[in-house]
Amino acid sequence: MPTPPYRRRASRSAVATLGAAGLVALGAAPAAVGDEAPPSLALGDIKPITGVKPGSPVDLPVTVVNNGATTVEKLWIKYTATRGLAFPEVPSNCQKQYVGAYDEMPERWIAICAFDKAVKPGVAYRPQKPFAVKAEKHAFDDEMWVTVTDYEPSPDENSTPTPGTAPEIELIESPTGGAGSTDRFRVPVTSVNTADYEVTGAALRGKPGDTVTMKVTFTNTGPGWVWSKPGTPWTSVLVTLPAGTSVVKPDFYCKAKGKVYNCGLTTRPQEHLETATFTFKLKIDKKVASAKGSVALSNRKLPFDPDKANDTAPITLEVTGGEPGATGGTAGGSGSTGGSSGGSTGSTGGPSSAGGTGTATTGGNLAATGSSSATLPIAGAAAAVVVTGAGTILVVRRRRGRLDS
Repeated sequence: MPTPPYRRRASRSAVATLGAAGLVALGAAPAAVGDEAPPSLALGDIKPITGVKPGSPVDLPVTVVNNGATTVEKLWIKYTATRGLAFPEVPSNCQKQYVGAYDEMPERWIAICAFDKAVKPGVAYRPQKPFAVKAEKHAFDDEMWVTVTDYEPSPDENSTPTPGTAPEIELIESPTGGAGSTDRFRVPVTSVNTADYEVTGAALRGKPGDTVTMKVTFTNTGPGWVWSKPGTPWTSVLVTLPAGTSVVKPDFYCKAKGKVYNCGLTTRPQEHLETATFTFKLKIDKKVASAKGSVALSNRKLPFDPDKANDTAPITLEVTGGEPGATGGTAGGSGSTGGSSGGSTGSTGGPSSAGGTGTATTGGNLAATGSSSATLPIAGAAAAVVVTGAGTILVVRRRRGRLDS
């Protein structure tokens, strides 16, 4: 059984280490420093790209310089982009690959282009036509990595690359190349977009002594995806129970602080159209007039989320007649079912309009048989790292992936 997120803590330095590891795996390690000589093949400076409109092309200028003393007969340029960016036209001298999220890296596109061009020492070159990059409608806070090598990089072994079909792009001499100091660049790409974090509550109904199931949800309804990385504002879900109830079994990812439960989020629900469902078993202890609880974001100061109206939602409780311990009760409310993370990335699913589920059962406590909420199911061995702040967790799936240098 995985350790609950609130029982683990990771320092900011640990998170930074994970982030650095992700950049290395994506081919974006920092350039060599100290007394080491610059690489023979290097890239001209690529500046951060800002103000991109979703749906529009992204201008990515790439220049290659041979700093060595001998001619390089052939080279490869590797492009890697996070999920808000796409490669709409891949030339025939390139191969394209989609790789799903694993470890601390988000899902991404990879393209590796081969150029049969002799690159002379001291001469700068550029693709005859810029490699096509497009900002998707969910683009927001993205990154690209560009790498040049004199050997063919291996594709990521977690998926199969496919050859491009667009006309081949050639490498030509560039009159304004300048000097290059690194063979790889990390390029932030920021789009003008927003994301809408939404929570839904529940409608519960039953008699004193009944145990009811309560489900509340969190969804990023988009349009922008949010990459949960160091520096991104974090949030969790706060669940306040209605008066007159007690918890028989909380959701696995929720920690109690009095009557309030703090529920941590994985990365996927924060991306786009992913739903996290938190499931509780509650006992109705007694009837309290106008009893009402709530579900809310712990952090409502999210600059990318201008709509605050759906950051909170009520949890209502209707207590019917009957003595404590009596059987019976009727179902109330409706909502999403199963799991803490619903759907796959890019799915069109979303939260239920009614939100939550309130189903009355016979009185008494339920046996603790394990959480019905399995936020972000993971095949194989898994580990989770808590990102400091608001109890949010980052799920890490250990799969093999070749790290291109």
